This record gives sequence, C-alpha cells and structure tokens, in this order.
Amino acid sequence: MSERATSESTARHPTRLGGRGRGAVWIPVGVVVVIVALLAGLFAFGLGRNPTVVQPVIVGKVAPAFNLSRLDGGRTLNLSSMRGQVVVLNFWASWCADCVVENTALRSAFQRYRDQGVRFVGVSFEDQSGTARGFAKQMGMGWPLVSDPGTNTAIAYGVTGVPETFVIDPDGRIVAKTIGPVTYSVLSEQIAHAMPGGA
Repeated sequence: MSERATSESTARHPTRLGGRGRGAVWIPVGVVVVIVALLAGLFAFGLGRNPTVVQPVIVGKVAPAFNLSRLDGGRTLNLSSMRGQVVVLNFWASWCADCVVENTALRSAFQRYRDQGVRFVGVSFEDQSGTARGFAKQMGMGWPLVSDPGTNTAIAYGVTGVPETFVIDPDGRIVAKTIGPVTYSVLSEQIAHAMPGGA
C-alpha cells in the first residue's frame, strides 16, 4: 500500500494505528457532566435546608450535667437542681454580634415563661468575666449567667460557636438545639413542645 493510501486510510479510520474514535472522546465529557450535575443538585439541596431545622445528634439525649460558677459571684448553678423544669440553655459571648441580634427574643421569652416554671441559663463562652458581666448588664440579661472555664460544658454539648441555644425538657432530655440567633417564635415553639403535655 502506498504512503498516500495509508494516510488516507488512517484519516477515514482514526482508531487504526492507536487513534481514538469520536465515541471515546465523548465518554470522559459525559462523566464530567454527570458529576457536575450531581454536585449542583447536592449544593441546591443544601441551600434549601435551614441548618437550625436539622436536629443534631445530641437532640433526644440526656443533657450533659454541669455545675458552673455564676458570673455575679453567687452560688454555683447545676443542671440537676433544675430537674422537673424546662430549661433554656443559651451559649453566648460579649464579642458575638449574633448574640446581640437574638437578645430581644431571649428577653421576650424569659419575660413570658419565667412565671411558668421555665428556667433560663446563659453560659458565657470564651469570654472574660468582667467583659461578660458588662455586656450582660448592657443587654438586660436578667436570667442566671454562668462561666464555663475551659469550655468543658460547651464541648459536652457539642457547641461549635455562639450563639447556640438548647431546650431541655423536665426529664432532662434535650428536645431542641438552635444554631445561630434564635427567634422568639422558634424558641416559644420549642418551649411549648418541652412542657408537660406539649405537642
């Protein structure tokens, strides 16, 4: 076969002499398209989810015990002494912008539920005691506030940042966790759910 005939044959049949056909080129492209479509779908699903609605693993479990010193210098406060009552446990810090955002909701819920046997406890997170006390006074935080040296309690509750709010039922089980600023409506629903006879 002549040199010209060989080149023409190769042009018509690219798979000869080690060449790749058109189908072989489109296989990797198809795989990439499928992967991109799957990733886009997962990303869209994630954007459509509210992270405060996804219940963390700790929800439904017995709340970790704690015995912490009060910021005002009073006696220590321990969770076991509040058994039989709904407890709202809020982790906060003076340097936390979102803690300022949620403060109105917490104060409103405190004023509404404190006479119904609901206990509110604020846990200062990675903060100086003096700074935390000043912030609490400025924000009108009238519920008991405690410090958490070494963030041991925060670690036990799986806190990854502030604010985070937990609602504990009278049996000592965590029924809800809110990551980020809690709203009055969400907190009210969680408290109502935790109360005896709650939905």
